[in-house]
Parts: sequence; C-alpha cells; structure tokens
Amino acid sequence: TADESELLTVPDGWKEPAFTREDNPKGLLEESSFATLFPKYREAYLKECWPLVQKALSEHYVNATLDLIEGSMTVTTTKKTFDPYAIIRARDLIKLLARSVPFEQAVRILQDDTACDIIKIGSLVRKRETFIKRRARLLGPKGSTLKALELLTNCYIMVQGNTVSALGPFSGLKEVRKVVLDTMKNIHPIYNIKTLMIKRELSKDPELRSQSWERFLPKFKRKNLKKRKEPKKKNTKKEYTPFPPPQPESQIDKELASGEYFLKERQKKRKRVEEIKAKQADAIKKRQEERNKAFIPPKEKPVVKTKKASTEKKIDIEAIKEKVKNAKKKKLGALPVEEVKLKMAADEKKKKKK
Repeated sequence: TADESELLTVPDGWKEPAFTREDNPKGLLEESSFATLFPKYREAYLKECWPLVQKALSEHYVNATLDLIEGSMTVTTTKKTFDPYAIIRARDLIKLLARSVPFEQAVRILQDDTACDIIKIGSLVRKRETFIKRRARLLGPKGSTLKALELLTNCYIMVQGNTVSALGPFSGLKEVRKVVLDTMKNIHPIYNIKTLMIKRELSKDPELRSQSWERFLPKFKRKNLKKRKEPKKKNTKKEYTPFPPPQPESQIDKELASGEYFLKERQKKRKRVEEIKAKQADAIKKRQEERNKAFIPPKEKPVVKTKKASTEKKIDIEAIKEKVKNAKKKKLGALPVEEVKLKMAADEKKKKKK
C-alpha cells in the first residue's frame, strides 16, 4: 500500500480550465461533420427550437442544418472552430434532441463538466411484455423511482422507446447505466437506490473517504429462485442388451398355437359369430343394469324419535300448602312482622310523651 503523501488527490471545488482560442490559435485543418436521423413525431418540436440550437452552436463556431425532407440533423465545423471537441459535443446534442430530450436540457451538453450516455435497452429482454413491465419499473409509480435516481446521481434521465438518455456528470452517468442494466436483468431499482443513498451519506464523512465501504453497503440475496419443474412422465432408459427383441407372432402363428388353423371355414365362421353374440349379450346386460339403477330407491336415514319430557312428576302437596298459607298472611307491599312491632312500640312512646 502506498503512503497517503504519494497518492494524488484532487482538491474540493477544483475545475479544469476552459479551452480558449489561445490554446489553438490556428484552428482546425479538416472539416468534420456528423448527421443523425430523427423520428417523424419530433419534426414539429425541432422546427420550433432549431433557431435556438443554431444560436447555441454558433457560439462554438459549429454550423447546424435541419433537413425535414430526409428527416435528419447535421452539424459541421467551420474555419473559425478552434475547439476540436466542440463537434463531438454538437453530435451528442443532436442525438439527444432526436431521443426526445428537450432543448433546455440537451444544450447543457455543450458545458465542459457535462456528458451524456444513451443506453440501448430494447435488445436486453426477449419478450415484449416483460420489457414493458421492467421499463415501467424503472419509472416507478408516477415517475417517483426515476426522480429519486435523478436526485442521487445529479443527472437528467429520459426513458423513451428502446433507449434511456442520461445527461450529467461522469460519475452519475456510470451509476445510471448500472441501475438501468440491472433493472433490465430483473433486479429492482430500489436496491441500487438504497446503496446510492448510503454511499452519499458516507462520502460526507472525510474520515471514511479513504476507507473501504464494503461493511456499510447492504448485500441483497435472491430469495425467490424457482426450482426447475420436473416432467410428469419421466422416460427411463431401458438396460442395453446386445440381443434384438423377439419377432412378433403373426396371425397364422397365433392360429396354429390355439389350433384354430386346422378348423374348417364353416367352424371358424360359427366361432366368430358366437364371440360376437357373447359380446353383445354382455353389452345388453350392462345397459340393463344402468337403466335399473334409476328405479332403485335411495337409502333413507333412520328417523330418531325424540323422547318426550316426562310430564308426570311427583308433586309435593304439603310444600304447596305451606307456600299458600304464607302468602295469605303477607299482604302485597306489607311490612314484615318484626318491623310492624317496632313501629307500634314507637307510636306508643310518642303518645305517652304527649
């Protein structure tokens, strides 16, 4: 391992100086040009924003032409062009415009610290239905997954048809490509988004910058691996034998074995008729049994008789008589005997006092 002093470090906020005419005063020797086709539905938008495209490219001394008959855009260098990389940026600009990226975003490619990446996803999945589902998964509900990815990578992402156009810093584009390709390989983007969020937090800590982040990053394992379906009928291979199978018996061989071969033609005919009659008799018998089944009544469940509650109970006459006597003594709402005596005693005392 090298010492920290030997390692080259880029200071925070450092920017590469801009390429000026002083760096290339004599300009370019050869004229370079790039052309790209665009779909028919982009024609109206491109016609509207083309003056702005020409104005933006003229600052870098690059010419731009729009051919509506052929359906193409062309960018070419001029004698005044001094930046050799300007034509590459102009090529990327027309590519992005053809891939439905709005001009406001696409024009950022002309800046030094911005790059673009057009990821082809159309051929990564065989079935069209599966491809549409996975592409929708990349967007998320109401575009929330794509928005989260844009915030974490500082890139503008445009999902259109069979391509994904990304625009932003180089480090962000690398992450976007990884997430897009993983999504097409049936790895949900939420796993990569979680990892990016953790990395973002770790990068804020100056002490952890030089350390390995493996221990902090989550490790996701696939749990829903389907087992290979086994066929219902398994073909088992027979043991190999050098001897060929025995030759099947012919009709004459069978007749010779049963002795039928030696019978006369009349006897053979009679035997065949008897066999047919026997088969017919069996069939009639079976048919009759099936018809008779309809006349057989089903077995009824035996009715369980419920035991009537015995009404005859021994009545205790003496006890009833006692209850009636007690009831007669008590008047409805009358006080008990003890309370009556106490009340009478209290009344007598009052009279004496008077």
